[in-house]
Amino acid sequence: MKNTNVLISGAGIAGITLAYWLRRHGFSPTVVERAATIREGGYKIDIRGAALEVVERMGLLEEIRSMRTDVRAGSVVNAAGKRVASMDGDTFGGRVHGDAEILRGDLHRMLYERTKDDVRYVFGDSIASMNDVADGVEVTFASGQTGVYDLVVGADGLHSVTRAMAFGPEERFLRDLGHYISIFSVPNHLNLDREELTYIGPGRTALTYSTAKDTDAKAMLLFSSGPLSHDQRDRSQQEQILHDAYAREGWEVPRMLDGMAGAADFYFDSLSQVHMERWSEGRVVLLGDAAYCASPASGQGTSLALVGAYVLAGELAAADGDHEAGFEAYEREMRAFVDANQKLGPSNIKQMVMRTKGQVRFSMVMLSLISRLPGKEKMLAKVVAPIHKAANAISLKNY
Repeated sequence: MKNTNVLISGAGIAGITLAYWLRRHGFSPTVVERAATIREGGYKIDIRGAALEVVERMGLLEEIRSMRTDVRAGSVVNAAGKRVASMDGDTFGGRVHGDAEILRGDLHRMLYERTKDDVRYVFGDSIASMNDVADGVEVTFASGQTGVYDLVVGADGLHSVTRAMAFGPEERFLRDLGHYISIFSVPNHLNLDREELTYIGPGRTALTYSTAKDTDAKAMLLFSSGPLSHDQRDRSQQEQILHDAYAREGWEVPRMLDGMAGAADFYFDSLSQVHMERWSEGRVVLLGDAAYCASPASGQGTSLALVGAYVLAGELAAADGDHEAGFEAYEREMRAFVDANQKLGPSNIKQMVMRTKGQVRFSMVMLSLISRLPGKEKMLAKVVAPIHKAANAISLKNY
């Protein structure tokens, strides 16, 4: 087999999963990661549909289920904190058909533990430049080290540096959904026990939850906004944006904002998608959010990463390392699946953030009524049916 020396930029879910499957197929992957180590903590994620099949084939499904968040209840509250509508955790989170909810950091750690002895990891470094050479890609790293690799995979997220080097500036590929999101840990002031509470205001949504695996709580803020001018690496600017956006909101929002400064896992970004005509250029290929981010609003980012990594590795192996044939087959297998899941983002965000006071009031009334109806689980299952249809919009090969 040819082209076995593969550099993967990014030790996220997509990059580590790809390294696992490449190693299984006889490749020699190296993973380079800007951070000093794998990222712990993080928000809760759902693994659905075809992605469940991927983790089962990795022998991880039982361990994943043992690490479930075990969120047992969810409620929508008003500004006074009164629970307007309450449901069991699975119904509130739209989980059916064996979906697995887990903290992102727990999945991250599982994948790393499964690969660390067979895959070369380089932490605290990143790709600084790439140049095509005979039968390979010459890479210069930020550390000054150099190397020649048969193939390079950009699995480095929404703001992929690899994509910018190989395809051009991100403005050509990012599609803004008109919202921003922030997630961070906060003290569990409400003493929540595996419960999620959501507050909805005009153009502003705030929620907090606790899980079985975390003594603190998580806060998530979602708000409507046009493109904001700020430094993506300047946390103080991002925190100020959140203070300004939520200055007039009540409920627990002020305490969330107070706790934000001490959060080690602070995350802030636009809700954006990546749309590209192709995911490969020469010997460079993109994976996960770098290639086809569906945005957190889709609820399918982790599943896309898991499935994409499985398919990319499998198609390269099926092509005996021929990158042109392998990359083409990867796109052919994944394109419809990606399209189906990306369509979820714009439609879901309309249900997550209400534009006007009238929409908020109507939503509160409807949720209150639905939560009291017999058979509400079946009714809500129809609401989340498009997510599960998209999550199963691919038939996985046995490579």
